[in-house]
Amino acid sequence: MNTDNELILQKESAVRPIYSLTPFTLLDYPHKSACILWFAGCNMRCLYCYNPEIVFGKGIISFENAIQFLKNRRNLLDAVVFSGGECLLHKRSVAFIEDVKNMGFLVKIDTNGSQPKILKELIDKKFVDYIALDFKAMPENFEKITQSDLFIPFEKSLLLLLESKVSFEVRTTVHSDLLKKNDIQQMISYLENIGYSGNYYIQHFRNEAPTIEKLGHSFRDLENENLSTEKIKVHFRG
Repeated sequence: MNTDNELILQKESAVRPIYSLTPFTLLDYPHKSACILWFAGCNMRCLYCYNPEIVFGKGIISFENAIQFLKNRRNLLDAVVFSGGECLLHKRSVAFIEDVKNMGFLVKIDTNGSQPKILKELIDKKFVDYIALDFKAMPENFEKITQSDLFIPFEKSLLLLLESKVSFEVRTTVHSDLLKKNDIQQMISYLENIGYSGNYYIQHFRNEAPTIEKLGHSFRDLENENLSTEKIKVHFRG
């Protein structure tokens, strides 16, 4: 079981925390050109995760090398996406994000919501422009799917975002063996009850992708269902 006491990364990964870098994308920051920094390490072990090499691997790119890359991309890219793994686990993440923000880039964070204190610091200091929050499951399925007990930190992060003025989205990756229609409906009701309205993104599991847990074929039956409500519009990705 992963807990906050197990978030200390090995020294090598702390010095070179970035596993890989995607130099250009038009898909990962809404309506903006961006690059993606993939941070090694995660405090969840989601069964459907198709980045096991990032979750279990070690970083090979230092902050300094990433900064040098970004210096050469000024006026060519609009934004930098911090992803992973879980990018907010790294001790220097706030300082690094500040450096990137000061270079004039928009900053997007992809997060599992397990680090609400770090998220609050980034929001309070206005270092982040857009956040994608992964909603893994309701508590009864959360531990099984993520192999962690981090639902309460996730909920704190969601409440924090609802109280902030930062643009954000909520998204869920679905494998048909792990989340059914009724589970998604419960998640939508939860979002409504907690005060969320707007877009909710359902991301289909990538069949045949290497994953942490070997899973069977995932079916896309949810696309045939009308899951949207008056407050929440469901969109499908992938």
